[in-house]
Amino acid sequence: MRFKRFLVSGAVNTLATYILYLLLLEFLPYTWAYTITYAAGIALGYLLSAKWVFKKDLSVRTAASYPLVYLINYAIGIGILKLCVRVLHVPAQVAPLIVICVTVPVMFILTRAIFRE
Repeated sequence: MRFKRFLVSGAVNTLATYILYLLLLEFLPYTWAYTITYAAGIALGYLLSAKWVFKKDLSVRTAASYPLVYLINYAIGIGILKLCVRVLHVPAQVAPLIVICVTVPVMFILTRAIFRE
């Protein structure tokens, strides 16, 4: 059940941050809009994960740890992306789909570790 909530929260976060990105584009250059949106996505992801997915209180420890999960996830994702494209010769347009299939469960496991029971 938590994994389903994790998937739904990811979809909500993606939709919300995309809408925010589109709104910010009206006032800011795209790089600034993306940067602000990315930070907002981490914050919203933390709130959704803590309160809805894992039903935990917010804390300094979990708030400090949560952005690290994004860094780890990014490193894993970029590594898999390069492996797929350079070694396995997967088309660059398809490789991110493989990355998502691997990194979503990894992200769930890492996030669950932050909010461990």
